[in-house]
Amino acid sequence: MRVLVLEPFYGGSHRRFLDRWRQGSRHDLDLLTLSAHHWKWRMRHGAVDFADQARELMGQGARWDVLFCSDMLGLAEFRGLLPSLPGLPSVAYFHENQLTYPVREERERDMHFAVTNLTTALAADEIWWNSAFHRDDFLGAAERWLARMPKSRLSQAPERIRRKSQVVPQGIEMPPESALAARRAGGDPRPLSILWAGRWEFDKNPELFFQVIERLERRGVDFRLNVLGESYRQSPEIFEQVRTRLAHRIDRWGYQASRDEYWQALCASDIFVSTADHEFFGVAAAEAIAAGCFPLLPNRLAYPGLLSAMPESQRRQHLYDSTEVLEQRLVALAARVAEGQGCWAEDPDIGRKAMAPYAWSVVRHRLDNGLERVAGASALLE
Repeated sequence: MRVLVLEPFYGGSHRRFLDRWRQGSRHDLDLLTLSAHHWKWRMRHGAVDFADQARELMGQGARWDVLFCSDMLGLAEFRGLLPSLPGLPSVAYFHENQLTYPVREERERDMHFAVTNLTTALAADEIWWNSAFHRDDFLGAAERWLARMPKSRLSQAPERIRRKSQVVPQGIEMPPESALAARRAGGDPRPLSILWAGRWEFDKNPELFFQVIERLERRGVDFRLNVLGESYRQSPEIFEQVRTRLAHRIDRWGYQASRDEYWQALCASDIFVSTADHEFFGVAAAEAIAAGCFPLLPNRLAYPGLLSAMPESQRRQHLYDSTEVLEQRLVALAARVAEGQGCWAEDPDIGRKAMAPYAWSVVRHRLDNGLERVAGASALLE
């Protein structure tokens, strides 16, 4: 099957998603992409650029069985600009959305982009969300927002979107056996190794994480620190402040030069901590857990769903409801590791097993099967 893939923001997690899927897909994915810069402009003009490119390809004989796009595309605009592409079934994949994606101040939010998300979802045959939390978060916010608008058929949009929604998680890479072998060789008394990994941006709430870490320091808890992720021009100042204050605790810092070094850092860490205010799926958390890290995650956002493969009794110990609980658990786990015990009281591979449904070897087939279903359903209607 031949798939037309439209990605106006081909970078970061969007690029990794398509590249990893394409590597092993049983379908032919024809990618039309724009570079990952100036995301607002990409959302504005992506439909025009792609309509022109697709028209040229069709003039050369290209034909497709199904269309796949991300939430960054104005799908309704694309269809309107390319009337010579009738009846092509389509899927819109939502990595994030512009209605509930965090902004520093709500007045900064441009609701026109939220409307683009709504019309894209309405124009698609199916909408795939990377988590059930993401779907419910968006549709709930859309209902509340549209209730304040002048009476319009747009108020029916959330229910129409819900009826054709599917949850299809993002794929994650699984750690290589060489990195896991290094973790399994451990077990001697040592300091607790704490990992924080993610985009160095305000919505990941690094300030809260470092507040907890510095309280551990004042309490005399012995620990080491790995802080990974990509920094930006306007990354929070707390990173450089902590790098100076806790230099004696830091083993690894910043963006890792290769995937091998990234996996080594994960497998050298005992605990993965998130203090995020925003998470639609949680790739960093999922990969850290797959590498054997004991997760401590907020009991909200996408995190409870991420751990859904764990039994409830085990899942509770990985989710915290307050900063005080997070600190208490870190202190207790530091004591265990200092005594030569592991963080996992039971099977140390339980996290890896719980993340297995998100492995690319599994998710890739779900994506392929889903496209076949959408294309088949469209053919039956013809």
